Amino acid sequence: MAYKIRVILDVEKDVFRDILVNEATNLEDLHFFIAKSFGFNGQEMASFYRSNNEWEQGDEIPLFDMSEDDTDVSMNNCLLNSVLTKVGHKLIYVYDFFSMWTFFVELSEITTKKEKDLPKITLSFGFPPEKAPEKEFKAEKMYDDFDNFLDSDDLENIDDIDFDNY
Repeated sequence: MAYKIRVILDVEKDVFRDILVNEATNLEDLHFFIAKSFGFNGQEMASFYRSNNEWEQGDEIPLFDMSEDDTDVSMNNCLLNSVLTKVGHKLIYVYDFFSMWTFFVELSEITTKKEKDLPKITLSFGFPPEKAPEKEFKAEKMYDDFDNFLDSDDLENIDDIDFDNY
């Protein structure tokens, strides 16, 4: 089977590629193909992240297994058909952690038609800008009460603090 995947670059103007790949392609090969299809050399660090319908970033699938015993998931040991199991499933792909090129990857079609010369680009629209857009990182302020506590004059003996019930 072949997977038709839409890869959208997160920039102001529309830039995307529709690619066709074998369902048993590993994510490392997909990484190199996506990078090259957008004009990058593929030599920078990258990661895929599992995602949901709201494009929320989930578990990371890094380029390399960083564990001491080579048992963690990595792009090399993760097959496409194990992470994109049905049409509509999504991944976030981040290429070059210094520039933070971010892509939205969505399985748009599964075909049983025999295809030759995979992977291949079936549709190319737009060109990436010269420079990655600035990313704004936002986090919810979760520790207001704790921060206020640390700033207060009540902090005489750290051993007397009940952190579990504060």
